[in-house]
Amino acid sequence: MSSSAALSLPHRTVSSIRAGGQPTTHGLPSTPHTPPRTIVSSTFGSPSALRADDEVIIIELGSRKLRLGLAGDSVPKRIVSFGPEQQRRAGDFRAWDARYQNDWRRRASGKPWGTDHELWQLDVRGQSLALVGDRLERELRDAFTRYLLLDSRPRRVTLVLPPTIPIPLISSVFDIIFHRFQAPSISLLSSPAMTAMATGTRSALVIDIGWHETTITAVYEFREVQTWRTIRAGKLLVEEAYEFLANTIQGCPTSARTERTEDKLEDNAVSFEECEDFATRMLWCKRAAREPTQGPTEGLPTLHEQDESDTVAPSEDSSVMAITLNSCNPPKTVEIPFAELAEPCEAVFFETRLAPCCFDDHEIPIHLLAYRALLQLPLDVRAVCMSRIIFTGGCSNIIGLKGRIFDEMSLLAKERGWDPIRGKGVDQYKANPKLQRKGSRQSGGGPIPVPVQAETSSAEGSETAPPVNPANAPPEVDHVEELIKKDRNYKPVVQGTLRVLDSLGPWCGASMAAQLKVPALATVERELWLQQGVNGACRPSEVDIKAQQRQSIGPGGLIKSQASQTSNNWTLGAWGAI
Repeated sequence: MSSSAALSLPHRTVSSIRAGGQPTTHGLPSTPHTPPRTIVSSTFGSPSALRADDEVIIIELGSRKLRLGLAGDSVPKRIVSFGPEQQRRAGDFRAWDARYQNDWRRRASGKPWGTDHELWQLDVRGQSLALVGDRLERELRDAFTRYLLLDSRPRRVTLVLPPTIPIPLISSVFDIIFHRFQAPSISLLSSPAMTAMATGTRSALVIDIGWHETTITAVYEFREVQTWRTIRAGKLLVEEAYEFLANTIQGCPTSARTERTEDKLEDNAVSFEECEDFATRMLWCKRAAREPTQGPTEGLPTLHEQDESDTVAPSEDSSVMAITLNSCNPPKTVEIPFAELAEPCEAVFFETRLAPCCFDDHEIPIHLLAYRALLQLPLDVRAVCMSRIIFTGGCSNIIGLKGRIFDEMSLLAKERGWDPIRGKGVDQYKANPKLQRKGSRQSGGGPIPVPVQAETSSAEGSETAPPVNPANAPPEVDHVEELIKKDRNYKPVVQGTLRVLDSLGPWCGASMAAQLKVPALATVERELWLQQGVNGACRPSEVDIKAQQRQSIGPGGLIKSQASQTSNNWTLGAWGAI
């Protein structure tokens, strides 16, 4: 009885507890219930969690524009232009007030001209980095939500930075991305290297005509060799456009340059927005005074269609262009000849009225700086980079500017050559025949020819072949190598000649590199940044790469790194350290 009673008692199981302690038949509950469900495998779940690990956000950070998108896209999904309207809060409807547009002088007073249209400046002294971070966070959050359609999962971020950005700005950007968006890591890519990658080449001379300054960077095998800078860029062009319009309004084209901010807020002054719009849409660049000679081209020359009617050169076109300036008080309409619209570009980018010795190192004209950059490069790097010149930046879209810079570089290379030694003494030495070396073997004359007697044939009456120098004899053709090159569609590397290539831009190059999982120039993990900050970055030469690559098999067959002490070493790449 006791044994049968013990068997009839319900077991203390989950089903008996849910049934209220009543006995069940064959272990089944007497009342219907939902059976317990196991965790659904990730194989049958939503793939969004898997894509969140693979998705990489590409951010190109400029001084006035911000480009965002996902890795693998051909174009960015969002391009942000910073301005005063970006600083308005929710519920601020002053932009619809009729007097708001005419009150730009009061809003611009007390600060440098055009500062509201910049995210950051190269001179960070006196600049609020917290305000820079807040403006950047607002645009990033708006782009992630409305344009990229991303959820709250943390995603890896790749930053495309110019080579001249200061380290305090990099620290502020890192703090925003790591603290506000919880990114697990940030990879740094160089803008010139990504521009070369978007072109489809590994080496290039990248001329970036940006806002604050123009940078010329020599890239060899995706490595930055050297960078040169000049202040002749977009900001100086807009200021020159302001002076050009102000002098046109006053009728004195030779007046002095306006330096004070208060002078740019007078009734006859033009707003920054209107000056920038005028410089973007109306200015153009003249051709070089002397056209470079065209080298021999392969095949037949291309025939371009031209109008048979009489045409006037753009530099001699005197047709009047009517331009309405609404920011003046009262609004005015000025008439400017078309040929004079090229004067601001001529004065900003070339300055042909002054000799090269009159310029400081930070204000050298672009064509002269590009020629000197090629002249300072090593011979092998110069031969490759001079055939892969890339123009990028917002001001490179000015009509005729890229062709003018290239023509001026070609003229300098033709006149001066690639000899870095110049001066009156060198010219006198080359012109004086008494100072030249004399003898049977002169410098640069090549090897001494050695006559070789050709073998005479045994046949009578045969003529003797002329002597041939073995050093000048052409090499024999290797038919096997020629067949291999033909099968592989081999083309010789173009080098030693000046040539311009088009690029899709640094953002497209970074998108391609992230999609192909190309190692970044530097990668910073979130945990290390939260622990050490920007002070934890060490110089690239202080990181022992070999120690990080040493590995051994630990217990359980797991591979563990022996470089645990050096795993905390991280760098900011080409941007240096504090």
